[in-house]
Amino acid sequence: MTYQNYSLKQLQQIDAAHHLHPFTDHQELREAGSRIITHANGPFIYDSEGAEILDGMAGLWCVNIGYGRDELAEAAYAQMKELPYYNSFFKCSTPTPVLLSKKLAEIAPKHVNQVFYGSSGSEANDTALRLVRHYWVLEGKPEKNRIISRKMAYHGSTVAGTSLGGMDGMHKQLGGAVPNIVHVMMPYAYELALPGESDHDFGLRAARAVEDAILEAGADKVAAFIGEPVMGAGGVKIPPASYWPEVQRICRKYDVLLMLDEVITGYGRTGEWFAAQTLGIEPDTITTAKALTSGYQPLSALLVGDRIASTLVEKGGEFNHGYTYSGHPVACAVALKNLEIIEREGLVDRVRNDTGPYFAKALQERIAGHDLVGEVRSIGLMGAIEIVKDKATRERFLPAGSAAVIVRDHAIAHGMMLRATGDTMILSPPLIWTRDTIDMACDRISKALDLAQADLRKR
Repeated sequence: MTYQNYSLKQLQQIDAAHHLHPFTDHQELREAGSRIITHANGPFIYDSEGAEILDGMAGLWCVNIGYGRDELAEAAYAQMKELPYYNSFFKCSTPTPVLLSKKLAEIAPKHVNQVFYGSSGSEANDTALRLVRHYWVLEGKPEKNRIISRKMAYHGSTVAGTSLGGMDGMHKQLGGAVPNIVHVMMPYAYELALPGESDHDFGLRAARAVEDAILEAGADKVAAFIGEPVMGAGGVKIPPASYWPEVQRICRKYDVLLMLDEVITGYGRTGEWFAAQTLGIEPDTITTAKALTSGYQPLSALLVGDRIASTLVEKGGEFNHGYTYSGHPVACAVALKNLEIIEREGLVDRVRNDTGPYFAKALQERIAGHDLVGEVRSIGLMGAIEIVKDKATRERFLPAGSAAVIVRDHAIAHGMMLRATGDTMILSPPLIWTRDTIDMACDRISKALDLAQADLRKR
């Protein structure tokens, strides 16, 4: 690559002059300059100055098999030579999306057997919204079009994805959301449980918020409930065990479809292929992307349950929706090889039986006791660290989120890539992490917490 001919300063200047970044304050970025990541291998990324950083976020929740996998590059190259592109319109298909669909049906929950492709999780959630509303039209109930979501949910950045999500800042910038989408409380016990309320009772109360929204609108007006099994970008919020069974019971009681957003949790993250299997959820749609290709190619797959799929076939009529790159043959070839590697190396079983439990234990024994930490929580290889000013009262530092940013910056400076979301540090590492890698991460996180604590005392 020709970037070696440029200095860091030159790359930063070009970046500032021409490149707009996602979810970024561009004035702030131009003052500081971008960190330029130049290469990566296994669980590590490397910047232009040679710093080695342990990637605690698997890129952006996606690089499940780690970096530097030649097999994926070879799969892409071979497919590009044979057939670099053809579309899925005009009653056509290509071999790789056909074979990938078969594989996804094999690993998905038993009642899920159809797939619709896009290029991102945002696109997949757009498709899910369109498909669910189309389903009810085919069933002769066009008025059944309201979607219930949750506050602080993240379902993507397109107009529909932003509307489905529950982040106020995104809604304000959108300036006009897709209509008939409402948001209820999130199952976040650490902040929302009442004094003395058990996790079990809190989970039931959070689920009842879904039922209240159905009753307020009228069940004949509600199409579906959408939720992440574990709220990812909102801060790895893991619901109590009582939550999802009750949500599912409520949806079935009122004939409301259940849309599961597994863009983050899919493909082994929670110790099963899908969090639906980990948590015993039987959804009507499952949105996936990210780890489907371990981020090596952009690809999303909306997995569609038999109830919706059979109506599409039996009722007929065109579903007026699709993308130029739906079922892109190269991306699907990479996905097939990625899933093969996950299966061959036993990464799902490893997360369930070894690294997931060890990760949980390490966070509890090595991180939870720190003065800045109010709570740690995890599921599989997905974790959160709540940053607080006072452990007993759960008081936060002001302004909100400021302390977590200090922890994050110290972590990165000492070779540990973490993400700060509000007052929560979040982790979602590659599934190739071992016990040794987890120990390394805890060492570096502990160091960052100590340095941040010193900074906060001075402040």
